[in-house]
Amino acid sequence: MRRLPDAERDRLIARAIVDWFRAGHRAMPWRATRDAYAIWVSEVMLQQTRVDVVVPYYQRWMARFPTVEALAAAELDEVLPLWSGLGYYARARNLHAAARAVVERHAGRVPVEPEALRALPGVGAYTAGAIRSLAFGARAAVVDGNVERVLARVDAIDDVASTAGKRALWARAEALVPDDAPGDYNQGLMELGATVCTPRDARCLVCPLASLCRGRATGDPLAWPRPKVKRAPREVVAVAVLVERAGKILLVRRSPEETLWGGLWEPPWLALDAGERPDATAAARALEARTALGARGIEAWTTFEHVLTHRRIHFHAFRARATSSRAQARGAEARWVTRDEHDSLALAAWVRSLLEIERSA
Repeated sequence: MRRLPDAERDRLIARAIVDWFRAGHRAMPWRATRDAYAIWVSEVMLQQTRVDVVVPYYQRWMARFPTVEALAAAELDEVLPLWSGLGYYARARNLHAAARAVVERHAGRVPVEPEALRALPGVGAYTAGAIRSLAFGARAAVVDGNVERVLARVDAIDDVASTAGKRALWARAEALVPDDAPGDYNQGLMELGATVCTPRDARCLVCPLASLCRGRATGDPLAWPRPKVKRAPREVVAVAVLVERAGKILLVRRSPEETLWGGLWEPPWLALDAGERPDATAAARALEARTALGARGIEAWTTFEHVLTHRRIHFHAFRARATSSRAQARGAEARWVTRDEHDSLALAAWVRSLLEIERSA
């Protein structure tokens, strides 16, 4: 590979990505607009979630909350059901809070200034850069997993995991953004990482950066960057209790301030300490901890797993019959719901799994 001057190489990289993206890319509903709010919603949904999963959620969200004012005017209980199943629910809570901040502080106009964007709940460097470049055409960098991988291979960068490595990669990303078409460049860079320069493959024969790629020149582009050490998920054992009465089940709402599944509805459940047995006694403790409801006939029912980023929860589910018609919870809301009402509530994926088991029983 002929050694080009750095400035010339950077210009060629940016031009190649823009041309490649404009020549053909995946059709996505948020790519048909320059509306800052719509782009913001899509970028938040796409964090740690596949495009094919996001599309129907995005379409339902935009139909219900087409503007930042519509989202700001809604209650959180209206917002969370539309996010139910996407996971990482803090994203929805932050998006709702940020929409209200935009209405209160910026008269309903999503700001372009980086400081104003970064001051909004849940908006970090990546999201701010995406909004600024895609919606406003501002020269701003984005670094997600796809961008990180592409730049690491193109420049043969070994370390992208350490603090110093991440800082250097962001500086490199900022240096590469062209003055013209920064939005197409950023989208092209992310598209390249998602479809061509993937974690397990480097399709160099169809890559627009093949002749400029230092990782490819080494003969082993997949060696860049150095693989991150993944921490094994922590094993957690939990009991959950499906309390039934007159064809309805009891659900309790978590506080919106809680980090895990905040604001969502769920059956009473309890994570056990090491060595505790997931038996009827533990199930009774879960009921006592989450409700003030009397129940009888607690019996083992089914088991299933739910895997999160850093933990694997082994649920032991029990059934019980309520001795009172009152839906009571300790320090939280509670309600009796029918099977038909499940879909209208904000439920975590593990709750939906449990209810599907119950529905098919």
